[in-house]
Amino acid sequence: ELPPSEFMQVADSTWLVLSVVSNGREPSGCQATGVTKIARSVIAPLAEHHVSVLMLSTYQTDFILVRERDLPVVIHTLAGEFDIYKEESGECVPVTCNDVSNGFLKPKPAASPTLHPVQSPQTRFCVLTVAPDTLPAIATMLIDVLFYSHSPPWDAATGSRDLDSITFFSFSLIEGYISIVMDAETQKRFPSDLLLTSSTGELWRMVRIGGQPLGFDECGIVAQIAEPLAAADISAYYISTFNFDHALVPEEGITEVIQLLQQRQESSR
Repeated sequence: ELPPSEFMQVADSTWLVLSVVSNGREPSGCQATGVTKIARSVIAPLAEHHVSVLMLSTYQTDFILVRERDLPVVIHTLAGEFDIYKEESGECVPVTCNDVSNGFLKPKPAASPTLHPVQSPQTRFCVLTVAPDTLPAIATMLIDVLFYSHSPPWDAATGSRDLDSITFFSFSLIEGYISIVMDAETQKRFPSDLLLTSSTGELWRMVRIGGQPLGFDECGIVAQIAEPLAAADISAYYISTFNFDHALVPEEGITEVIQLLQQRQESSR
């Protein structure tokens, strides 16, 4: 329904959502560990088969988006480890490899993925949710933050922003569940009794992947972060965007995360 505009760039792919559930049940509560849990079983195998993914963590669970044209490869890659279902008229119907085998070509081994630079701004973030019935009470503030807050100045000379701090605000509404990521200073602008977080109220630090817009044709970007964190059993909240990827980790673990990622890059040179 959005009218064409010179100001709006649209990727040429149509994407499908994969929701990974345990024992057939959606996880509940703040489950910001999904990237760690599914790194070896989903993210790494898809990267090995040259499937590009978008990763979206939410307060409740985690989603992987794959391009519709890659669905046959996705099914064949994951069928050995998972029971796979598709939704039809609100019902979950089992999917087999035969259902999507038309046109399937066994993928060639993927080339070694590019190891993109990672940066960690000093900004501290909060992962929050809001009860849907209280959303109208903060709607004006949400609009102001989303559309009218100023971003850090762009440095035309270096082609980059000052990453000592970073402006990052994520709002998602999926099947009635709301997830918000905002920096700790922005959180102070909202009524504290309406923003819900985990009982510990922990703060998160960010690792941003990519020195320039990444695009969607390359695979292995999520795996670059997810695999070493999974090996170290470190929780991560991961958000892919049109230009960059972002991993949020508990604040007390940021030093270990940076060391792990630096070691991975050095060992791959």
